[in-house]
Amino acid sequence: MTLITWTAEQYGAGVDIPDEQHKTLFDMLNALHDAVPGNDRKVIGECLDTLINFVVEHFKTEEKMMQEKGYDGYEAHKAEHEKLISTCAEIQKSFHENNTEITQDTTAFVKKWLDDHIPKTDMPYEPTLNS
Repeated sequence: MTLITWTAEQYGAGVDIPDEQHKTLFDMLNALHDAVPGNDRKVIGECLDTLINFVVEHFKTEEKMMQEKGYDGYEAHKAEHEKLISTCAEIQKSFHENNTEITQDTTAFVKKWLDDHIPKTDMPYEPTLNS
C-alpha cells in the first residue's frame, strides 16, 4: 500500500535534482512501509539502511546547491536536516541492536516530516537555486 505519492502540486520544489531525489526517496519510504508487515528483520533492515543512506546523500546534495547559490535560509535548513539525520541514526542503531522495531508508525513519522519539510522548507529555495 502506498504511503506517500509525489506530485508536483504537493511536493514539487521546482528544482530538478531535488525533485527527482524526492521521488526516489518516496519510493524508498514506500518500500520500507510495505516491508514492515510480515517481513523479517533482514529485509526491513536493508530497506531502512537504503532509505537512510539515500536521505543523507540527498541532504548533502541540497546543502551543496544552497551553498553554491548563497541561499539565505541555508543554516536553518541544514539544522532541520541534521535533526532528522540524528533521529534516523538513533532509530537505525536501536533497530540493528535489536532494541526496537520498525513499524508503520515509523514510516508515518517520516511521511509527516516530509509533508511539513518539503512545502515549508524546500519550496522557498526554488528562486535562489534556479537563479
